[in-house]
Amino acid sequence: MRNDPETDTKTVRLPKELLDRLTKPFEHFLHTGATSSAVLLLATIVALVISNSPWAHVAEQFWEIPAGFQVGSISFARSLREWINDGLMTLFFFLVALELKRELILGEISDPRKAALSVAAALGGMLVPAILYLALQWGQSGVHGWGTVMATDTAFAIGCLAILGSRIPQSLRVFMLSLAIVDDIGAILVVAIGYSSHISWSALALGALGIALIRAMAALGFRGFPLYILVGCFIWFALDTSGVHATITGVILGLMTPARRWVSDERLYAILDQVIAQPGDEQGSGATKNRQTLQVAETAARETLSPVERLEYALHPWVGFVIMPVFALANAGLKLSFDDTDSSVVVAVVAGFTLGKPMGILAFSWLAVRLHLAVRPPDLSWKLIAGGGLLAGIGFTMALFIANLAFSESLVESAKAGILLASVFSAVAGLALLRWWPVHERRP
Repeated sequence: MRNDPETDTKTVRLPKELLDRLTKPFEHFLHTGATSSAVLLLATIVALVISNSPWAHVAEQFWEIPAGFQVGSISFARSLREWINDGLMTLFFFLVALELKRELILGEISDPRKAALSVAAALGGMLVPAILYLALQWGQSGVHGWGTVMATDTAFAIGCLAILGSRIPQSLRVFMLSLAIVDDIGAILVVAIGYSSHISWSALALGALGIALIRAMAALGFRGFPLYILVGCFIWFALDTSGVHATITGVILGLMTPARRWVSDERLYAILDQVIAQPGDEQGSGATKNRQTLQVAETAARETLSPVERLEYALHPWVGFVIMPVFALANAGLKLSFDDTDSSVVVAVVAGFTLGKPMGILAFSWLAVRLHLAVRPPDLSWKLIAGGGLLAGIGFTMALFIANLAFSESLVESAKAGILLASVFSAVAGLALLRWWPVHERRP
């Protein structure tokens, strides 16, 4: 029988449907970082418009609608905004932890000395802004909000780099992504340690028991996600009851997720070699050897991707196009009237982001390289790091998240005003520096 190359090429692909012409471009759209940043920006603008419209009171009442459930004497009830901030944001931090785990095990920063540069930059980008904020707010009512200026908004910062396209080297993107991920992990640790309420040690022990159960399940070989999700929900409720901010659950479970795949390419191809065509007279039969072989091949094909990679791919669209925009709609509303604004809080927040962030990132990066703790890629110049440091001053989403925990109701609007001003300035300044920096200086 003659083999037709064209026929063979068509046969090894899945049959095409008319719907594919719509779903494939949409799928690509959902996995584009710049697009998710644009959607987040649109949600932010909508929140600002609504908060300065005649419907502002209606919107505020909507986000304060109570929702929850009760099991016996235990009641879990809170407003829609609190469910978004405490529940949905757990998935955001879970995704952040997955990205960090993948980068450390499989990615560009798997080399410890390369990772050290991003870690040092992130530490400087958290410590220096916090110190500057405390210096400006010492002895004043807003001193407790020091954690607000420590966070970088990953989506907006990486989205700004996407706008620049090929004008910047890939090393800057890797540096900024790693920095932002470490920064987000640090921010949630600050929340868990600095802004948690009174601790219930018995509930905390139940959370630790759940974490140990996750570890035991992985050691025993449980691979189905539903059971892990069930135990993860138990851990979330235990930590929420304990007084520790429940979003730390996302970080813990993300870092515990395996980054190594279960089935190697060699084993996959060996299994696929065993797959034989199913005879026509056995169509619809359930327990044939051929059907079992196909089921094994299906499992093997799925498990050639690590759990970290599969979860990342599944969660990215939901986090980028649902969770973060909904968070912005619920929290980014700001009355553009500065009559009742505490100017000292605004100045401290703006200074922390626009001055403290770039200074801390640049200084700690230089110090890490100088002490031979880290290596700097040849095409990642200090000017590029300075531009990235300015973009790191965009603390919008994460800063709002912490501000709602750190400030009293009388000061949270002032903090929001400072966050908005600092984020706009940082984005414009960072893009300007990276955009108009002469091309011949970019490459060694």
